[in-house]
Amino acid sequence: MEGSFTGGDVYQKHFLSRDYLATYYSFEDGPSPETEMIKFNLECLHKTFGPGGLWGDTLIDIGSGPTIYQVLAACEAFVDITLSDFTDRNREELEKWLRKEPGAHDWTSVLKFACELEGNSGGWQEKAEKLRARVKRVLKCDANLSNPLAPVVLPPADCVLTLLAMECACCSLDAYGAALRNLASLLKPGGHLVTSHAEHLVLHGGEVQVLLRVHEEGGGGAGGAGRWL
Repeated sequence: MEGSFTGGDVYQKHFLSRDYLATYYSFEDGPSPETEMIKFNLECLHKTFGPGGLWGDTLIDIGSGPTIYQVLAACEAFVDITLSDFTDRNREELEKWLRKEPGAHDWTSVLKFACELEGNSGGWQEKAEKLRARVKRVLKCDANLSNPLAPVVLPPADCVLTLLAMECACCSLDAYGAALRNLASLLKPGGHLVTSHAEHLVLHGGEVQVLLRVHEEGGGGAGGAGRWL
């Protein structure tokens, strides 16, 4: 699969953030395989960061894409959250929502579902404001660098989160293992690396993006405490 791998330069030039958000991140059009996958991820994240789960002061989300759903549960458990992505368009979409700019993606249906999982279905507006307050920065990232947030250097974090992003950044299992070690280097001693993986092709904007196929035993030994969703 390496020969047809979709590299970062292609994502930077051709990834259509708005099309991606419209396809996957609205529950108002009824159930679909895409929205059911996101709901499943939200349920897993609620279990990970909900009562009795992981908590701390600082969390770094690597490869956020243009999305905020992955930190909706975490914003109840961490007070200093960093979002990051490789592509300019994705970071611009994140900033639009954080600043309440016109044209920002409407996350209402996703926020409501996340609040339902927490037993607070009417609290979605408060959750949106809490998340905006707890996201302290949006940075460029590259998981293939020894410091994935270079040139920015952050204090070691309690938790590093990365969902459905590493397969886009890594062209081989060796590169995947090295990238996990790079992410683990952002952690405090005893911190947690939380990740998941995708094995399928992603379709949007009429193009196919080829993802690395990864199995849990192929992670390359990142070291430290890890958790798979």
